[in-house]
Parts: sequence; C-alpha cells; structure tokens
Amino acid sequence: MIVIVLLICLSIAALGYLLQELQRPTNYPPGPRWLPFVGNTPFIRKLAQAHGGLHLAFEALAKQYNSDVIGLKLGREYVVVALQYPAVREVHSKEAFDGRPNNFFIRLRTMGTRLGVTCTDGPFWAEHRNFVTRHLRQAGYGRKPMQLQIQNELNELIGMIRDLKEEPVWPGSILPTSVINVLWTFTTGSRIARDDERLARLLLLLQNRSKAFDMSGGILSQLPWLRYIAPEWTGYNLLKRFNKELNEFFMITIDKHHQQYSEDKCNDDLIYAYIKEMKNQQSEKNTTFTDLQLTMIILDIFIAGSQTTSITIDLALMMLVLKPNIQQKIREEVDANLQPDELPQQIDRTNLPYTEAFLLEVQRYFHIVPVSGPRRALEDCTLGGYQIPKNTTVLMGLRTVHMDPNHWSDPEEFRPERFLDADNNITNTERLIPFGLARRRCLGESLARACMFTFLVGLIQKFSMHKPENCLEDPSVKLQSGITLSPKPYKIVFRPR
Repeated sequence: MIVIVLLICLSIAALGYLLQELQRPTNYPPGPRWLPFVGNTPFIRKLAQAHGGLHLAFEALAKQYNSDVIGLKLGREYVVVALQYPAVREVHSKEAFDGRPNNFFIRLRTMGTRLGVTCTDGPFWAEHRNFVTRHLRQAGYGRKPMQLQIQNELNELIGMIRDLKEEPVWPGSILPTSVINVLWTFTTGSRIARDDERLARLLLLLQNRSKAFDMSGGILSQLPWLRYIAPEWTGYNLLKRFNKELNEFFMITIDKHHQQYSEDKCNDDLIYAYIKEMKNQQSEKNTTFTDLQLTMIILDIFIAGSQTTSITIDLALMMLVLKPNIQQKIREEVDANLQPDELPQQIDRTNLPYTEAFLLEVQRYFHIVPVSGPRRALEDCTLGGYQIPKNTTVLMGLRTVHMDPNHWSDPEEFRPERFLDADNNITNTERLIPFGLARRRCLGESLARACMFTFLVGLIQKFSMHKPENCLEDPSVKLQSGITLSPKPYKIVFRPR
C-alpha cells in the first residue's frame, strides 16, 4: 500500500514538473511550443537547416508569428530574439539587457570560468573594459601610432602580393595575419611572423570554431550533457583543443613579459600595463587581475580583430571583382586625392566619400554577424511590450535591420550610393549597426574601421583585382554559416598598376 502511495505521489510530482516545463511565462513573446528538457532545440536546429542558417530560422518565425520579438526555450534556457530596428535598439539602450549569459558554453569558452571582457558583465566587466580601453589608448590605439602600425602591415601585405606575381590567391588566406598583427603589436609589443606555424594553427582553430557554433552557443550550450555522449559532434573536443592551444600560445608571451618586466615598460604594451596592475593589487585578497584573466582578455581582442575585420576586407575585394564599375569609380576617387606613393590614413576618409560609402555598403549587404549578442536580462523587464523574465538570454537580429525593405527600399541591391547625399556626404548610417550601440559597443571598432579603409585604399593604389582567366564561376555572395558568416573560398588575381 505504501509503495502504491509513493508511486502515485511521484507520478503527480513528475506530471506537475512536466507541466511547469511546458508552461510559457506570462506575456512571454510569441513562438513555437516547446518540449520538456530540450525545449525548442530540436525544432530550431531542423528549421535552421531547412532555411540555411539560424538567423534565417529566426526570421521565418518572426513572419509566422507576425512579431519582431520571438520567445523560445533552448534546452532549459529562455531565449528571446529581437528582430527589426525598434526592438534591437531597445535591447542596446536598456541597462537591464547589459548582462551576459552564465551558461555552459560561455564558461567553457573561458576555461570553466566567466573571464575576459566580451562575455562578462557587472562591476567586473566595467573594471576590466575601462582598464583595457585606457591602456590601449595610452599605447596609441585610435591615434597615429595605430595608423602607423596598420600602414606597416599594409606594406608587408603589398610586398607579399607582389611576390605572388599575379598567381591567383584567396584574400581570406592572407588578410587575417595582417589584421591580427596590428592588435598583437599593441597587446604584446611585437608582431607575429607570417610563417609562424603556431599562428597558422591558431587561425585554423579560429575558423573551425566559428563554423562549429552559432550565436546561441550551439547544441553544446543548450544540451551540455550531450558532451558525454558525442564530444566530437557537439564541438566539445574542439573547444577543449582550442583552449589548450590558445593558453599555451598566449602564456609563452605572458611569461616572457613577466621575466622582462620593469616599471619603465608599463606603457609599451597592454601586457606590461596589466602586469603592473597585478603587482599593485597583489596584496589585495579579492583581486581580479590574474594571468588567466589576462589570457582571456587577449583572446577577446584576438577574436575581435582576426575574423570580422579580415572577412569584411575579403568581401570588399570580392565585390570589386564582381562589380568592376565600382572598382573603377573607387580607383578614380583614390587617384584624384592621393599620390601613388602616399600611404592612406584615417584622415583621408573625408576626401574619399564614395570609398567610405562602399565599405559601409559591404557591411550592410553582407552583415557577417547576422545575429549579435548574446545578452542576459539582469532583472524582470519588458521588450517590445512583452515580459522578459530575469536571466533570459536575448539575441539581436542584425540582418533584419540591415535588410529591412521599409527603410532601405532595395536592400537586395548592392548600392554604395545609398550612403551618399546630394552633396556627396556620408548619410543614412543610423540603422547600420555592425559594431553595436551604447555601452557594449564593440571595443575594436576604431581599429576595424581603420584597417578596412587603409588596407582597401592601399591595395587599390597598387593593384587592380580580377577574376582568374580560367575561372568560369563568379565568387558566391552566399556566405557560410557560423558564429560569423564567411565567404566560400575563391581566388582573385592582383595585377600591379
């Protein structure tokens, strides 16, 4: 009799738990019904495969439910997706959405903890972001020293391309090293040799990592227990390998800085400045300045500088090949304003409005980060009139903003002129937000813009870009999915002018 009663009680408890798992929070944004334990994860993965990407799956749901805010549950985690400009801007502007998720994927990314700058929040995030920003500026970030470093990398890149002697090359295979070395110099005080095997391995890991996960962390974040069953398929082994090699790669440089540290070097680069702060705080019991935190800060800078910027330049070169009339127009503008041997710099942007508009259109048209975030609701709040429970993960659909026909009129057309007014001045940029807005605006925006402009103009000065003669197919404007979208490998010919 007792056993029967226990079984009945357990059954009632299990049923109550399942009903609670299935229940949507009050006034939660519209979206599909979810299953116990796994939520919408199987459905969203299937939908993403059918539509060609997670961002396109979100857009399909927005149309289905006629809402710019979609409510999901991925695994055990509430996830809300903001689509279209008003909702995306609301997420950026409300302090309630300034948090970062505290899930398995985020912790695994930083070796089991929540460290670095990108994936942290609260006082810890504010303290370290302010420190990094202050010391990068002291080292010349955003000013002439940064421009000189970019110009040095441009010269090295031009020399490498000349050595190819018009041999077809995929720009994506040579650009990341040039971009990385700009930030690497500010961070460590020296550049990395292009033929360094460790660097080649690290770049490959970054590319594989980008393709293996999406902005919601992939299935590893939503169903972390699957790592015990399928560690390779979920990407768990990849992240473990990535963490190990990354730690070894950075710790060699950090250890060398510790050995060579002196007070007079603290303004030479970020690592020396950080070590000085570690020494100043070593007597404090709860200091957050550690070697592991420094490693994670470098990781954040490395990821921000190595992929999105180089991919954007890669896509810009691809469009010059696909649109020779645009390439000619940019060349004429550059030649009219710069001497052949005059290295481009940031101040030239105002004299090259069509070139600037072209780069803006590349960022709008390709939106290589179609879904940005993730954010975490720090408290119960609202978004688009819906209730958002505390600790909900919030994603933002940038593709829907950059391809909104109600604002851009003809978003599927690649047209740089949309960013120029009647007087040839840059305009219409308020809804172009590849670097985000407000307090969490991208830390590397200044570097990214300077690199994109300087590299593009410098290459236009020295080369014309063409499709290989024996190539029958044009490069594809359809990008490969991942955390960041990237072009399928293609080749172009750089012909000296």
